Amino acid sequence: MTKLTRLLLAMWCFAAPALADPPDIVGIEVSAARVSVTLVHPDTGWDHYADGWRIEAEDGTVIGTRELLHPHVEEQPFTRSLTVNKLPDAPLFIRAKCSVDGWSDRRIALTR
Repeated sequence: MTKLTRLLLAMWCFAAPALADPPDIVGIEVSAARVSVTLVHPDTGWDHYADGWRIEAEDGTVIGTRELLHPHVEEQPFTRSLTVNKLPDAPLFIRAKCSVDGWSDRRIALTR
């Protein structure tokens, strides 16, 4: 391997974004119009933390979003709630987000 190849490889490694696991949804509770979601995520501080979750319809339409405004480094798992005036009577899903990786590809069915 030439010096140039090693240099280019090193530069690529440092330039690539560090991707972490998305927040894990470990609990969902629905009580009337209140949805509570419990997340686990390896928050490291303000630079990388679970910063939200949302309720979606089957087609991806967003029903409601719960923004998380600070890291939960010392509080894992943690639960936060969202009140939605009228949840549609249709299949719904929860999707979580982190400040580095964005919205997860994974979503969990909300059962009522």
